[in-house]
Amino acid sequence: MNIQSFDLAIIGGGMVGLALANALADSDLSIAVIEGRTPDLSLPVDHEIRVSALSQASKNLLSRLGAWAHIEQSRHQPYQGMQVWDQDSFGKIAFDASQLKTGAVTDGSLGAIVENSIIQAALWQQAEQASNITLFHPFHCQSVAMGDKESWLNLTGSGEENKSVTQAITTKLVVGADGANSWLRSQADIPLTSWDYGHHALVATIETDLPHDAIARQAFLPQGPLAFLPLDNQGNGQNLCSIVWSLPPEQAAELKACDEVEFNRRLTTAIDNRLGYCQVVSPRGVFPLKMRYARSFAKERIALIGDAAHTIHPLAGLGVNLGFLDAASLAQTILDNHQQGKDIGELANLRSFERWRKSEAMQMIAAMESFKQLFAGANPVKKLVRDLGLVAVDKVPPVKEMFIRHAMGLTDDLPELSKPLIES
Repeated sequence: MNIQSFDLAIIGGGMVGLALANALADSDLSIAVIEGRTPDLSLPVDHEIRVSALSQASKNLLSRLGAWAHIEQSRHQPYQGMQVWDQDSFGKIAFDASQLKTGAVTDGSLGAIVENSIIQAALWQQAEQASNITLFHPFHCQSVAMGDKESWLNLTGSGEENKSVTQAITTKLVVGADGANSWLRSQADIPLTSWDYGHHALVATIETDLPHDAIARQAFLPQGPLAFLPLDNQGNGQNLCSIVWSLPPEQAAELKACDEVEFNRRLTTAIDNRLGYCQVVSPRGVFPLKMRYARSFAKERIALIGDAAHTIHPLAGLGVNLGFLDAASLAQTILDNHQQGKDIGELANLRSFERWRKSEAMQMIAAMESFKQLFAGANPVKKLVRDLGLVAVDKVPPVKEMFIRHAMGLTDDLPELSKPLIES
């Protein structure tokens, strides 16, 4: 059997895995990306229901990787502001990019809403152009074995005329970017802390009577938060949004199954009729929500990034943005080690990456859990506390600016690739 040798093998050719590969495209490192599905690079006629709210930090990264140019030629919707309110109460906050006193914002937006498949396609096209990246697709890993200086991976996939083919590769470092149910994490026996949020996310594409005005909206309801994310209508006259509605499982199942007239009525009521009548224009998807946190983000010859390392509640749309920060941080660590002549797969040389990203992920998990608990239910005392908090933040400029910076992903400990393109 032919054996190919690489410096780095990334299991998972989704958004985060491809971001890591492209972040190393200008280096002299050889990179393998193993993806079980060959993505469709054509632009879908209809909006897909899985979208991401990319922060300004993620846009910075994608711009530096050359992928943002592909996204701009496809579909994307910058959003200039956010409105958050507590249903049937006085608590509310609204902010926009112009309120941030910094030179970091080049397009006047807080971020952009982009379909996941478009982000993956943009990064895939960039990876295809890199001479040091080899894309194995559709291929799956069958086994992994760790040695002192390298690891061995056995792959199976489809060749010409869909004939089964096998491939063996060796690599100094194996990165798991293979999602929440990570195969590599399981093979490496990395323990997982997890809990069920007790909610499912109902997602769909919605057409509204009134224009979204490039504003992201989120209402806190007794059953769970409901987000309306503005979508690019491509000049066809539609007012389109993507919704993410966090609900108890039985209510999510009921809303997925009910007829469109009933669903539209309940959705319009839930968003307080702020965008006029709402009607669903896509299939409705329901996904369970679960917190996961790998006890280790790195082992000898192994690192985990993205959902393989952590998943959080979609309350603030931070999931993929955390994953992109993982990719940028690991790329920076790998390059630093490589330039210093260090073994990129040795655990001692991966410790700085692990401390960096575990700390950030843990803070976000704790913050989202506290936020979720505070905004859950209709207890009058809790409702008063959170409403007073929202109003206070809205009225205090320094605190409000801090919230805006976090919404944009512009924290103090950003990897180089995610920092503002124009420094403040």
